[in-house]
Amino acid sequence: MAQRPWGVRELVATGAGWLGGLALLHRCERLPTPAEYALLALAVVMLLLLRRRHWLLLAGAVAVLAFTQAALRAELRMKPELHPAWEGRDLVLSGRVDSLPIAITGQGGVPGWRFEFEVEAVGPTGAALPPEVPRRLMLLAYDGAQPITAGERWRFTARLKRAHGLANPGGFDAELWLFEQGLRASGVVRTAERLQTAPWWSLDAARQRLRTAIRERVADPGMAGVLAALSLGDQNAIGHRDWNLFRDTGVAHLLSVSGSHVVLLGWLAAVLIAPLWRRSAWLCLRVPAPIAARWVGVAVAFAYALFSGWGVPAQRTVVMLAAVAALRSIGLRWPWPLVLLAAAVIVTAVDPWALMQPGFWLSFGAVGLLMAAGGDHAEGWRARLKAALRTQLIATLGLAPLSLICFSQLSLVGLLANLVAIPLISFVVTPLALLGGLVTPLWALAAWLMQTLMAWLQLLIAWPAAVLWLPAAPLWSQGLALIGALLVVLRLPWRLRAAGLAMMLPLLWPVVPHPPAGEFELIAPDVGQGNAVVVRTQAHVLVFDSGPAYAPGSDAGERVLLPLLRSLGARRLDLLMLSHRDGDHVGGAAALMQALPVSELRSSLEAGHPLLSIGPPTQRCEAGQAWSWDGVRFEVLHPTPAHYEAGLKSNDLSCVLRITSATGRRVLLAGDLEAEQERQLVKREADLKADVLLVPHHGSKTSSSAELLAGVHPSTGVVQAGYRSRFGHPAPPVLARYQAAGIAVVASPSCGAWRWQSATHESSCERELSRRYWRDRVAAPIADDTGTGPDWDGE
Repeated sequence: MAQRPWGVRELVATGAGWLGGLALLHRCERLPTPAEYALLALAVVMLLLLRRRHWLLLAGAVAVLAFTQAALRAELRMKPELHPAWEGRDLVLSGRVDSLPIAITGQGGVPGWRFEFEVEAVGPTGAALPPEVPRRLMLLAYDGAQPITAGERWRFTARLKRAHGLANPGGFDAELWLFEQGLRASGVVRTAERLQTAPWWSLDAARQRLRTAIRERVADPGMAGVLAALSLGDQNAIGHRDWNLFRDTGVAHLLSVSGSHVVLLGWLAAVLIAPLWRRSAWLCLRVPAPIAARWVGVAVAFAYALFSGWGVPAQRTVVMLAAVAALRSIGLRWPWPLVLLAAAVIVTAVDPWALMQPGFWLSFGAVGLLMAAGGDHAEGWRARLKAALRTQLIATLGLAPLSLICFSQLSLVGLLANLVAIPLISFVVTPLALLGGLVTPLWALAAWLMQTLMAWLQLLIAWPAAVLWLPAAPLWSQGLALIGALLVVLRLPWRLRAAGLAMMLPLLWPVVPHPPAGEFELIAPDVGQGNAVVVRTQAHVLVFDSGPAYAPGSDAGERVLLPLLRSLGARRLDLLMLSHRDGDHVGGAAALMQALPVSELRSSLEAGHPLLSIGPPTQRCEAGQAWSWDGVRFEVLHPTPAHYEAGLKSNDLSCVLRITSATGRRVLLAGDLEAEQERQLVKREADLKADVLLVPHHGSKTSSSAELLAGVHPSTGVVQAGYRSRFGHPAPPVLARYQAAGIAVVASPSCGAWRWQSATHESSCERELSRRYWRDRVAAPIADDTGTGPDWDGE
């Protein structure tokens, strides 16, 4: 009886309780108050005192303990926070460059660097109370910035803003990523002074020297980036197009210092050290060879993970290897599910936020599937080849539901791609990339092999339906699919395996709600400084404007609109309407037209504009054009043919679209129309009344005339602008005008994506629907001309 609390049942319940406590915290909108912390501590004590009454009470105590300690650690990570009053003001910061600087290209093609900065001191500000600045920052240095090396100490004058990202359904959670990295503010460097070069023993400086050497000796910049990613963990060195290819063919997991690479290197070290250790009787008498090989493998894996940047996936793998080695070293022969559970508990004890990363679930899922499937020891090359194929098939089929849940996509050519990529990258290219630091010609060989692999991947991705994109499925179908995947890969009768396949089917056909006939849904996503609106009727999809281009290779089309459209189950666009030629309205159009079939492009773009030649049929938008979809009427109100002939500037040529439901609900989308053309529009149209107005020109002083507001008289005005926009959008006088007219204003920086249903007149903000404790809750300022950089989009 004394040993019963440590039985398998109790261990499983305790481990599950720990993970459950962390999962519960990560669903919370806020962290506990001091009084609630006291109650949590009391609950832990009471449950521990009563644990002998029932074994579940101990699991409950562990769950509450996990919740409480992670919440306290989150409190420490979030402090100090940058007060909004210090955003956009010049601050003198001294400290150390804490990461490999990443070469970036800003808007307009301006080159620069992005790097993490550890703050040691904040210079005088002249204020009575000095600012509290987070300990670690993400800084951007543009246009003629001096070369920056990791490990150096600098004094920067910078303008900061809080850790604020775009908030969209199905999109990348930049604020969560910044929180996990311990980065609580970002900013732009204005002046820089190097205080001290990196010491010779700096690991980061050595990594940067190796990256520079790779770039100098590998002629193809793309292949140099791949080798830097494999050897140094510098995933940002891989070009945008190459990343898309790796992602769509299902091999992206191999192109970073992931768990598989760390495990491989540790395994090779253990295999090499074991026979050498056995040659010494003196060593074997003190430490048995299996134990020595096991811990040497862990040490080598740790060293490699450290040199490659100590990224979260590498950290997680090293901790998992150390946990398994420790369990084996003390003689515990637990069943494999218990070993995995213990490793997961240890990993999340070190990093409580690993639970929110897809890599955590994919890593443990892959290992668990392979352990569950088992396999006999293979003799001979045919048997080994068959075992390798079976292993790859198990990993591909078993992880397919998890990939769909995490990324809403599944590469249908992934099996064929990984059959070549896994052995080539893991056993050949990665070792060559590492050994190239000693024998540089090996880098050229590794680059040639990668070019050959990429030619194979290009051939695969050209196949029809190579990638399957699906909207998010409900939780019940996700759980059912995961159980089904386990049944498929286990050594079970074929009837049970067939049942497993059937259980995975609901994940492939999720039900996506659509507006009823005669009604429509409007979504104004959070695209930063720009315009983009998605309109859905019962069976049609229209996109009005496509948002800005954030930098070369990064735009709102790919970063925001495509994930949003795919989460809605949209497989094509019936109409893409671009109001006018400005970059913050057409920046994502090319990405949309390349990724989705577009039936028609309608715009005010001038003849010869590059977007007109991409593919879909084009038509100039003109007042008087009208059509109906599923009982919903669409009308173009501006510009007229005379406006084109007059050669008006692009803002005044903005296409203006009115959408009317069967029940009379209306939306007016006005692009960047300015005051004079607004007045003319009011004179031409007898009835401009609408329920929702997309605020013209993002709330600029040049637009939203009193005449337009009186003519439209909406209940809601939607402003799409960047957080702390350098253009000062929306302008205070314009907001005062809306307030005086009794119009509620919704701004994307504080709301995120805004959704409105014509059938019910109900609306919602993404930031309200997905409130979490790490989210920025400070309302965006109404004006700012400081220019602290673009909204963080995860690039």
